[in-house]
Amino acid sequence: MARNIQSLERAAAMLRLLAGGERRLGLSDIASSLGLAKGTAHGILRTLQHEGFVEQDDASGRYQLGAELLRLGTTYLDVHELRARALVWTDDLARSSGESVHLGVLHQQGVLIVHHVFRPDDSRQVLEIGAMQPLHSTALGKVLSAYDPVAHSEALESDRKSFTDRTVCDLDDFEHVLDITRARGYAADVEETWEGVASIAAPIHDRRRMPVGAVGVTGAVERLGRDGELRPELIAAVRDCARAVSRDLGAGRF
Repeated sequence: MARNIQSLERAAAMLRLLAGGERRLGLSDIASSLGLAKGTAHGILRTLQHEGFVEQDDASGRYQLGAELLRLGTTYLDVHELRARALVWTDDLARSSGESVHLGVLHQQGVLIVHHVFRPDDSRQVLEIGAMQPLHSTALGKVLSAYDPVAHSEALESDRKSFTDRTVCDLDDFEHVLDITRARGYAADVEETWEGVASIAAPIHDRRRMPVGAVGVTGAVERLGRDGELRPELIAAVRDCARAVSRDLGAGRF
């Protein structure tokens, strides 16, 4: 038992060392800094790398923190501070757009809805907090896949199921959609997940400029679109909401 605890302590010290510098570290640097034999340090690094907590640069062989550790580090923010910071802005977006608003974060191989503001009318609606949405077809999912490396990997590895005849399933076509999403700063879903339904979403970043979620509006195609195109004022409103939440999280101006 004591040996196992010592291994955990060494792994934790290794992660702190990698987190404390702005450059990648080689095996010799890590072993020397922590007073470990190279073989011991290499064994721990291999385990951390296998779990996604550490990544090794192919060209230099040096190590840095992995995406899985970064994702775990934002879990508390995703489900607590993110929602708290977004409450006012998502309410405003629902009022200004007249549509329902969803706030989503990456969870396993999908988008977990952590906040939902009803469309401000008298229609009957179902609260969707806790619901899961696919990464490859929804606007929220495309945004996360475009900006979050972990979400991107999950989307590529998942079964990109066809929900309608508009769903993009081919890998190359999907990557092209993500390129467009990054270029324009928002994602769209026009009847790719549900017939007659369209969505617009934009990314939310934290103080480290890390993508921690996405916010979007969802409604009938005829309300979100005009003359075959999504309404530019709705796109602007969604992007403004995402920027406002990001600023409240300390991301500064985008």
